[in-house]
Amino acid sequence: MSHLNYNHLYYFWMTQKKGSVTKAAEALFLTPQTVTGQIRQLEQRLGGKLFKRKGRQLEASELGQLVFKYADRMFSLSYEMLDIVHYRKEDHLIFDVGIADALSKRLASRVLLSVIPNDGSIHLRCYESTHEMLLEQLSQHKLDMILSDCPVDSAQHAGLLSKKLGECDIGFYCREPLPTRPFPECLEERRLLIPGRRTAMGRQLRHWLEVQGLKPQILGEFDDAAMMKAFGFFNQGIFVAPAIYRDAILQYQPVIEIGRVEELKEEYYVIFAERMIQHPAVKRLCESDFTSLFSGLDDFSAVTPPVTFDGEFS
Repeated sequence: MSHLNYNHLYYFWMTQKKGSVTKAAEALFLTPQTVTGQIRQLEQRLGGKLFKRKGRQLEASELGQLVFKYADRMFSLSYEMLDIVHYRKEDHLIFDVGIADALSKRLASRVLLSVIPNDGSIHLRCYESTHEMLLEQLSQHKLDMILSDCPVDSAQHAGLLSKKLGECDIGFYCREPLPTRPFPECLEERRLLIPGRRTAMGRQLRHWLEVQGLKPQILGEFDDAAMMKAFGFFNQGIFVAPAIYRDAILQYQPVIEIGRVEELKEEYYVIFAERMIQHPAVKRLCESDFTSLFSGLDDFSAVTPPVTFDGEFS
C-alpha cells in the first residue's frame, strides 16, 4: 500500500479551514488549480469525495469531516511543536502579542511590562489590529497571545482561552469652552468622536445613547483609541477615554472632563491558545492581580512585584 502524501492532506486541511479553494490557494501561494488537483489525488488515495457542493460553497462530505478531524489534530500539533521550538531557539523567548487597536495603549503597555522581566530573557514583539484579525492570526499560530476588549467564544474557536484582566469606567472629554447643557444632554450639543462599531466599547456606547434617548451628531468613528483622542485634542468634538487617565488627559489644556458613566466599561481580556499556558509571560499574566492598575493607582510598582525568572521554564 502506498504512503499518504501529507502535502495533499495539508492542502485539503487548509481548504476546509479557509472555507474555499481560492482562499486556501492565497494562503499557500499556489494557484486554485494546483490545490484542486492535489485534493483530487488525495480523494483517489482515500477512495471517496472529500467535498460536496452546496450552492456555490464547498462543504466537507462525511468522509471529509472524518479526515479533517484527524488532519486538524496532526497539523495543530505540528504548529504547536514549531511554536515551542521557535520561542526556545534563541537565548531569549520570543513573545508575539497582538493588541486590539480599540484598547488604550498606555494601559495595555503597562499590563505587558508587568510580566516582562528586565533581564532580556523574553523578547517582546507587539502587533496591532482589529479583534477579528488578531483572532485569525492567533488561530494560525502567528501570535502567542492577544490583549483585547472582549473575550473569545471558545465554541467558535476551539483551543483558545480567555481571561478578564480588569475594567475601568469611561469618561467624556472635550476642549473648552464647557458645553452649556448638563451631562449627558450636552452630548447633543457637540459632535461626538466614538469608537467604531466593531469594538466592544462602540457597541456599548451606542446602546447607552439609545437607552438615554440621545441622538447626537457623530463627527467620526475610530477603531483606534489613540487616533480618536488625537482628534479630540485638536477639534471641538467630544471623545471618550478610560476615566483612570483623567489627570493625564487634562494635562492637555484646554481639555476638560464633562461627565463619567459607570455603566460603560472598557474591559481588558487576555486571549491565548491553550498550549501557550507554558509560556512564562502568559503564565505570569494569568496569575497577576491587576486590581490596583484598573482602580486608577498610578504607581506602577503597585501592579505586581518585580518579575524574575530563575532558570529555564518548563
